[in-house]
Amino acid sequence: MKHWLNIAAAGSGETERPSSDKVISGDPVFTTWNAEERDGLYCGVWQSTPGKWRIRYDEWEFCHILSGTSIITDADGNARTVTAGDSFVLQPGFSGSWEVVETTRKEYVIRL
Repeated sequence: MKHWLNIAAAGSGETERPSSDKVISGDPVFTTWNAEERDGLYCGVWQSTPGKWRIRYDEWEFCHILSGTSIITDADGNARTVTAGDSFVLQPGFSGSWEVVETTRKEYVIRL
């Protein structure tokens, strides 16, 4: 049996904010609709309102941007702007910042 994620039917999702020590600017609010969580695999849809915070990845994450605009900057200052239709992978050890310029929604698959 296949498991499909229907955001409209999934309700309001789970809402949280990054910890205050990670926030660089703004007041970003994250909403997550989880489709699957098992055996070190997590996938679903994530959304954030504008703001900027520090990130550090200990896992693999595949992202596909559905809407909005964000800027992901690595620890060396190299920035990449991502918008609807962009896909990318963040690898373990990646650190830098994530800035949501326009509310961003992405599909994600995380592998621990």
